Amino acid sequence: MIHYLTIGIILGFSAGLAPGPLLTLVVSETILHDIRAGVKVAIAPLITDLPIIVLTVFILSRLSGFHHILGIISLIGGVVVLIMGIQGIKSKGVELDMSKAKPKSLTKGILVNILSPHPYLFWLSVGAPTMAKAKDHHILSAAAFVISFYVLLIGSKIALAIIVGKSKSFLTGKVYIYTMKLLGLALCGLAIFLFKDGLSLLSII
Repeated sequence: MIHYLTIGIILGFSAGLAPGPLLTLVVSETILHDIRAGVKVAIAPLITDLPIIVLTVFILSRLSGFHHILGIISLIGGVVVLIMGIQGIKSKGVELDMSKAKPKSLTKGILVNILSPHPYLFWLSVGAPTMAKAKDHHILSAAAFVISFYVLLIGSKIALAIIVGKSKSFLTGKVYIYTMKLLGLALCGLAIFLFKDGLSLLSII
């Protein structure tokens, strides 16, 4: 269970702090309105991701006997996580142009997350396969992965909303940059395990 709990923490923390449309909404709402507005946008994944998880888990359950396809999916997941890791290592902070920002709402935050390809790609190539393997180990392992992922994903965005509300320069500061670099290294290590699983399913190793 500790293994999948750790994976959930690393992936959730990394996804929560990584630059992207939802992070931009969280920060812009916080700056334009208040911390509460940023927090409302931060919780959007709790509303949007359940159907995505159900859909991707259903698709993978139909492919459970096709090891070569699952191997390819695992390799794709490795590439996705490796790219996330490299982006984290190369992070130089986040600078947002607020001059053109328009007021956003939780509804728009939800729409951004639903229409973005990233949650679908993540859950199909990384999240759902990891949850399936965790479930094969024990149902509590799967629960530990999902809960830790969302606690860190939502929690880190809420924390950013609070911090940015007090210090607008945080996203370009050393603490944020070095945190992203450290998480990037951890993701690159996780990608190696995904590549190994993929090659194993393809009977290459």
